[in-house]
Formats: sequence, structure tokens, C-alpha cells
Amino acid sequence: MKTAGARNRVEDIMRRIETALLDGTWAAGTRLPAERVLADQYGVARNTVREAIQRLAARGLLQSRRGAGVYVTDQLRSGIASPWGQLVADHPALRDDILEFRRVLEGATAYFAALRADAGDLKRIRALMKALERSRQEDDKTAEAEADAQLHDAIAQASHNTMFLHLHTSVIGMLREHITINGTGLREADAGSSDLLLLQHRTLCDAILGRRPEEARTAMQTHIDFVRSRVEGDS
Repeated sequence: MKTAGARNRVEDIMRRIETALLDGTWAAGTRLPAERVLADQYGVARNTVREAIQRLAARGLLQSRRGAGVYVTDQLRSGIASPWGQLVADHPALRDDILEFRRVLEGATAYFAALRADAGDLKRIRALMKALERSRQEDDKTAEAEADAQLHDAIAQASHNTMFLHLHTSVIGMLREHITINGTGLREADAGSSDLLLLQHRTLCDAILGRRPEEARTAMQTHIDFVRSRVEGDS
């Protein structure tokens, strides 16, 4: 029979792993470190880590793959997004609601990213901005739209706010599809839109890298408003 102390240790490790899932330390598809590594990291026995992983797997948050290790599932991501994806596909009028939601959510993530981004976040944002510029120079619209979506993801991660990140992650399939469709559509419509989108992203990234939160929020909202005006104009 397990003692109260042993049960508490397992629950503590569960909470710590859950925190890593929520704050994006371990994103969907990530392979967890080996049990012995986690045991050393958390200062507990391997069987404590093993039981915590088993419980989280039973809840669908982790998946053990025979011979391949333990992986993070997309349970958190799909929890909210799954019914909305089809609704948006079936009801194009909802796109304005999505853009309104993006304006509020991503304006906030940009603000907090400028305040809280660490060195790794800033490096990722710089790299994605370079990828966006490179794909624009090469006129590769598919790569450009993908870099666009990844940049928005990186900014959400850099906000270091668990709830913002959870909301962003929960609807990421829908948002990413929306960013990609709108981005590609605008870029295919005319080259001028591509140039303006690139300038907007550069202004946004400069504000985040320069630790200017109000400017970052304004830059993000200006970007969303531009997309919104072009989408409405095509209606």
C-alpha cells in the first residue's frame, strides 16, 4: 500500500510536468526526457516519475510509444479548436469574429512578449523574421505564409503567460489555418500587400526586440486591422 508521502510525491511530479505542458516548455509532439533524467531533475525515484507519467498518459496528455519513449499529445491543443475548425469552414462570416479575437489576444501576447521574452525567445523571433524576409525576397508565398504563422506562435510563447499561451495553443489549428489562408490570399492578390505585411511584421519584431510593449501591441493590432480591412474588402 502506497504511503501518503509517496502519493504526494507522485502528485507533485504530475503538477510539475503539467506546468511544463501548459507553459509550452514541452509542446505537442515533444519527446520527454528519459525517466532517469527526470528523476535526477526532480530529485525523486524513477518509479515516482514513471507513475506520474502513467497517470498523465491515462488522462490523454502523454503517450508512451513502445521503444520510442514518451511524447506530449495534442490534447491541450485540440480541446477547444476541434468544433470551431469546422464551424469556421462552414460559416465564412465567422472570420471577422476570429480577427477580432486575434486582435485582442495577439495584441496582448505582443505586449507581454516585449516585456518578458528571454534570450531564447528573442533568438527564435529574429530567426523567423529573417525567414519571412528571405521567403519574400524569393517570392515563395507558401514559405512566407508558414514563417508568418510560426512567428505568431513564437510571440505567443514569448509572452510567458500560461493562459494566453493555453488559449493560443488551444485554437492554434484554427488560427494557423486562418493566418495562412489570409496571408497567402493577400499576398497572391497583389505584391503591395506582401510588402506591407513584411513591413508590419518588421515593425512588430523591432518593438518586441527593443522591449517596447505598447509599441508592440499597437504594431500587432495595426497588422490585424490591415488584414481585416483587406478581407472585408474582398467580401
